[in-house]
Amino acid sequence: MNDLYRLIGNIGSPYSMKMRALMRYRRIPFVWVNRDRKVSEEIAHVKPPVIPVLQYPEDGSYHVDSTPMAYALETRHPDHRSIIPEDPGLAFLSHLIEDMADEWVTKMMFVYRWWREADQRYCSAWLTHMMAMPAPRTDVQSMAQWFTDRQVGRMPLVGCTETTRPIIEKSFLQVLQILEERLETSVYLFGSRPALADFGLFGQLYQLCYDPTPQGIMREKAPAVCAWISRLDDASGEEEGEWVNPDAPLPSGVIDFLQMAGDIYFPFLLTNAGAFEKGQDTFSLSLLGEPYEQGTFKYQVKCLNWLREEYAGLEGQAKDRIDPVLKETGCLEPLQGQCRHLGRMSQNAF
Repeated sequence: MNDLYRLIGNIGSPYSMKMRALMRYRRIPFVWVNRDRKVSEEIAHVKPPVIPVLQYPEDGSYHVDSTPMAYALETRHPDHRSIIPEDPGLAFLSHLIEDMADEWVTKMMFVYRWWREADQRYCSAWLTHMMAMPAPRTDVQSMAQWFTDRQVGRMPLVGCTETTRPIIEKSFLQVLQILEERLETSVYLFGSRPALADFGLFGQLYQLCYDPTPQGIMREKAPAVCAWISRLDDASGEEEGEWVNPDAPLPSGVIDFLQMAGDIYFPFLLTNAGAFEKGQDTFSLSLLGEPYEQGTFKYQVKCLNWLREEYAGLEGQAKDRIDPVLKETGCLEPLQGQCRHLGRMSQNAF
């Protein structure tokens, strides 16, 4: 068995970068393993087939899904500085924002990476090189074209089309503005130390900061966010810092992200869950006055259920403190709904 955790991932994977930065900050000893062709064979049996994969040192077991992995590491390493605020109410808000980053901000990464030809060429080439080098240029070019075709073909399924692109790109600018303003007064969302929400946003924005088109946008409109990404990539040397006072008003950046959740993310989750319950393969709705449509996803029903379960577990002062802002931002009513039954879906639904 290994003496250290092995984090198997790829720099082009937002969830891999999220977990790498998280483990660096928490000072949990691990080795970073680039998923090349040989490593891909090693983890071919791991289901679902996603990265990153975290291999435990004591038994060699493999684990996937970045959010459950992050919580499992909290349990396994309580003495390594936590990324979960001590106040349950703040911890829930951090989870909510992280979930939105994982499931909605990732669409920004996807649409910018695979929509424009220049981004397709660059991203497919360097992602393929990360997997295949050393390899003849002709082989890399062939693999890169296959990868581009595969990803572009998936775009309508995940909601990235000419019709939906305006709302996705509009929400990208909104994320940049919220973070850029928050960074005028604090390094992180919930105080002077990073929370799970910070790492969720970081993983997606890391990709956007290096892909050609969004990189240009970020350098022009959000230079502080670019610096924040570089800083959080390895915050192992930072002091532990403090969480914001749970009895004080929430930071404006947190409220702004909750407003985004109320305006965009919860309507998206609710409509997806309704379509899932009806056995529909696709769903559509209007977000901020823009049309949106995509394939129905079972996993995002699980996300809604998890948020509702976490909220239902809050009580006392923690719940009383956050309920008013959840109501004001349009998040409270969706959280008070019933969890959905995850039955079978039709063959074409994902």
